[in-house]
Amino acid sequence: MIYDFSLRTAGLVAGLGLVAAHAFALLRTDWTIDKLRQFPRSYPVGLSLFLLAAAWAFWLAATMDLGEFSPNRTLICGAILAAAVMVPLFAEEFLAVRALGILALLAAEPLLGSAFLRPEQSRLLLVVLAYGWAVAGLVFIGAPYTMRDALQWVSRPPGRFRFVAWIGLAYGALLIVVSLLFFGPSPVQYPLP
Repeated sequence: MIYDFSLRTAGLVAGLGLVAAHAFALLRTDWTIDKLRQFPRSYPVGLSLFLLAAAWAFWLAATMDLGEFSPNRTLICGAILAAAVMVPLFAEEFLAVRALGILALLAAEPLLGSAFLRPEQSRLLLVVLAYGWAVAGLVFIGAPYTMRDALQWVSRPPGRFRFVAWIGLAYGALLIVVSLLFFGPSPVQYPLP
């Protein structure tokens, strides 16, 4: 495992993040819709998110066990640095969406790692969220215009946007409750021989 998060911690962080984001979207609906419509083509936001994703990927490549690729660690870190410079220069179109897709892929791993080999069935709430982020991340990287189209569809009538925000808020609240009630401490881990 790369990260050492307990299932409860991962569930609480994800649930609190969902509740905070969707509650803000419900409280400031018009402002949120306006900013979300501007997001896909916002180069400053895209550059910031992409540099954050590049720093996260560089940190992972520099610190994690790469197995048989460990001798190539310097080459991998160099490729990440080169991509951090070249992608914003040559892929300006929908940079924010692509960067968000990369961050979604990176953020899915801690959630999946915390739920790995856990016996609680309720862990699937976290697993479904993580795989949703991973699939959305792959789509946003490969076809970034789909985010623009999805945001236009969900925000066209304000009632639809509020409905989606309520669903996200409810899912986050459910994740918080389940994390507090059903996600126990990490089981004892025995070292491998």
